[in-house]
Amino acid sequence: MSGTTKALNEATAGRRGRVVAIDGGRQVRQKLNTMGVHVGDLIQITRSGIMKGPIIMSVHGVEIAIGRGMADKVLVEFEE
Repeated sequence: MSGTTKALNEATAGRRGRVVAIDGGRQVRQKLNTMGVHVGDLIQITRSGIMKGPIIMSVHGVEIAIGRGMADKVLVEFEE
């Protein structure tokens, strides 16, 4: 997949991509791991909340919501 790499919180609804890195500490990585988000996973942004609300994305067929602070630590290579 070749595309642009940016933080998850910069994404708009409808974008698809692959998680390439998680730049957070142990607690952030553990929380994302528990929710099913790992490096190499394909994700799709379902909704990007209004007024800086949570990011809602689909990963492994499940929709999850994560806050903007955590989303800032997830780097995703988005499809063009």
